[in-house]
Amino acid sequence: MISVVTGEPSAEELAALTVVVAALSRRRPARRRPLPVGSWSARAGGLRRPLQAGPGGWRAAGGPA
Repeated sequence: MISVVTGEPSAEELAALTVVVAALSRRRPARRRPLPVGSWSARAGGLRRPLQAGPGGWRAAGGPA
């Protein structure tokens, strides 16, 4: 709630003040950008691919992609 303590503001001034106060109350905190992941800290390299069933699957499971 807004109350005027001193002076007599016009209807336009009160409307402008209401808009400013409403806009400031809805302001969201700034989003932080995600930090890029370097190759040393990337954990995807430690995960293995799913095993392949069928002919040659045993060989394909141990070799590079």
